[in-house]
Amino acid sequence: MSARSRRAASSATAGAARCTVTVCRGCCCGTPKVPGLDHAAQLTGLRQSLASVATVRTVGCLDVCEQADVIVVQPSAEGRGAGGRPVWLGLVNDPDAAADITAWVEAGGPGLADPPDVLDLYVFRPARRIRQEVER
Repeated sequence: MSARSRRAASSATAGAARCTVTVCRGCCCGTPKVPGLDHAAQLTGLRQSLASVATVRTVGCLDVCEQADVIVVQPSAEGRGAGGRPVWLGLVNDPDAAADITAWVEAGGPGLADPPDVLDLYVFRPARRIRQEVER
């Protein structure tokens, strides 16, 4: 196996072992339709603080606009093996909520660490069709 192949395999394994934090940035999330939040700073903060422990990605509209801003925390491979499932968080329009999400993911995320109790206020369950699109 070449050095390039080993790096690619190592990178793929490391990515699979990490939580994935999906940040909606569609028609409502991350726009002036949700006032009072610096959306760019929220995303930058998540990316910077989670760079070593999670993959942070943005997606278009998740079709749950009434919950804007939406963040989905998907478990790492280890977390999924321990029973963790994706957690959908809505109305994440407060810098403290993003900090709580960061702390939880840094501690291991779904399946490996209990979320801070305050995040219970943000958890919601979207329709199955919507969940299946993101949780693949």
